[in-house]
Amino acid sequence: MEHLFICPRCHNSDPKYIGYKNGIPYCRACISFQGKLAETSYQIKGDPVLHLDYPLSKAQEEISTQVLEHVKSGKNVLIHAVTGAGKTELVYQSMEYILKKGGHVGFATPRKDVVIDLIPRIQEAFPKLSVIAVYGEHNSKLEADIILLTCRQLYRYPSYFDLLIMDEIDAFPYRGNEVLHAFFQNSVRGSYVLLSATPSEKDIKEIKDDHGDVLELFERYHHHKLPEPVLLEKKRFSMIVTVIKKLLQYQKENKPTFVFVPTIELGEKLFSILNLFVSHGSFVSSKEERRRIDIEKFKANEFHYLVTTSILERGVTVKNLQVIVTDADHPLFDASGLIQIAGRAGRKIDAPEGEVIFIGKEKTDEIQRAITEIHRYNEKAGLL
Repeated sequence: MEHLFICPRCHNSDPKYIGYKNGIPYCRACISFQGKLAETSYQIKGDPVLHLDYPLSKAQEEISTQVLEHVKSGKNVLIHAVTGAGKTELVYQSMEYILKKGGHVGFATPRKDVVIDLIPRIQEAFPKLSVIAVYGEHNSKLEADIILLTCRQLYRYPSYFDLLIMDEIDAFPYRGNEVLHAFFQNSVRGSYVLLSATPSEKDIKEIKDDHGDVLELFERYHHHKLPEPVLLEKKRFSMIVTVIKKLLQYQKENKPTFVFVPTIELGEKLFSILNLFVSHGSFVSSKEERRRIDIEKFKANEFHYLVTTSILERGVTVKNLQVIVTDADHPLFDASGLIQIAGRAGRKIDAPEGEVIFIGKEKTDEIQRAITEIHRYNEKAGLL
């Protein structure tokens, strides 16, 4: 009888993912994750002093202090904070505490684009420390004072982090991926902090089962309510006409716009039509090599609108942004994703409002859940 083999990297024990070479077992579930590992002997080189040019809100300060107390006591934390609440700032104090003790700090997220956007923010907060980003092929250097990385790179850091922050735990590819979850657990030798605007009941149960705590923040840092979506029930031709009219209106008002689509194919078709009637736009998706360039052009007002897949549902902040979701009743749009998408609007303190329009043939349960949850968040924040 063969002994049960449990992979030390990803904890897989399913026999169908276990292979044998010369009688020695190996794991097929995580075999594709190959590469050099970080040196655990790395020591902090710079001065770990936090520098912020802006004050935190009272609610942010309270949560930040609670997180720090938990980290000091070795307790793990899940922060459930609405989009635009300033989640990143909530962990700065704890990062500073661990760094001053000479500990290793990592900030992980499922998506490369979010890692790239985090670099200047973290560097500005800790100007005297080295900050690196590790993602995809960008992995020649693995050690620095602060490490920003995608969750797929966590396998390079076994028992490495004294504090690991995991942002957007509800996002693909981290959500539901047991291998990536195992890499996360294996890389922590101290405490961890999870961040999410839309944690699942499973996420909340797991942190509590791990003797951790859940902290909630339903107020945006600028004290304005979350824009609540309006649903327009329209068939395809009427939907396209509505989008064209709204884009022309927003262009006159100098309001940049994201038009979300559920799939690349639908996005390409929609943009080919919109481009005939509304200029200064582009289509971006995970397969578009020019995505980063187009996003920067959009931020510079060279593009007035972007048709986009869910690739831009997180991590991108644009002043005065308006949001349209086409085919909102598509099965790929769940409540969590729709809440994240709606959260792109009204994020700036000098432009705290924005329109969020869902367009679909019918109101699905997921659409209703998203609208209900956003309204509930505003109620809990005392903004209604």
